[in-house]
Amino acid sequence: MLLPCANKIQFASAAVASCQCWGEASISFLLCVSCHPSIKASGILLADEKLAEMTGRPMRVVGWYHSHPHITVWPSHVDVRTQAMYQMMDQGFVGLIFSCFIEDKNTKTGRILYTCFQSIQAQKSSEYERIEIPIHVVPHDTIGKVCLESAVELPKILCQEEQDAYRRIHSLTHLDSVTKIHNGSVFTKNLCSQMSAISGPLLQWLEDRLEQNKQRVQDLQQEKEQLLEELAALE
Repeated sequence: MLLPCANKIQFASAAVASCQCWGEASISFLLCVSCHPSIKASGILLADEKLAEMTGRPMRVVGWYHSHPHITVWPSHVDVRTQAMYQMMDQGFVGLIFSCFIEDKNTKTGRILYTCFQSIQAQKSSEYERIEIPIHVVPHDTIGKVCLESAVELPKILCQEEQDAYRRIHSLTHLDSVTKIHNGSVFTKNLCSQMSAISGPLLQWLEDRLEQNKQRVQDLQQEKEQLLEELAALE
């Protein structure tokens, strides 16, 4: 969730909830990018209630986000206009854009760029301009329940997308047997690639995290026993 802090934004990564798109251009925190402002206002209230229920504490939606795969992180004129519409409901509303799937050709490593912005009316024009809002990523020692559930849900969503695409093609009646076999092979290959690139590393990370948590519990238990012994000695 985005937490307002004076004129800056603190990005608490442990409380971010990811949402799946449902046919609109983009959906972030249950907010449709391409819909009427009154519908957006209802979506914000709905998201507030849902996030409060999920996290067990009061939550307020103060921004929206979307991604720019393979392209620059800067907002387009459509993004700037969309942000301006949100600010009609709340002047403190901000927009986040994440540029992903960018690979450094020299190191072969991926990068994720992000920006936080608002919109202002351009001078002597009816158009809007973006203004950059400072943003800080706040590290957390613990992982929020919402984040953990979102990470676990990601492989399911990707697998479901592959299954839906395969079933749509497989249901076509004009395909011959060779084409169907080829499509089945591609489907299997894609699922294996997902398991290798996402499910496997995610499972390993969860197992490593579990071991860290067990070690942390053991250390805390030893510290507790030591403190109890010192307390007993004082008595």
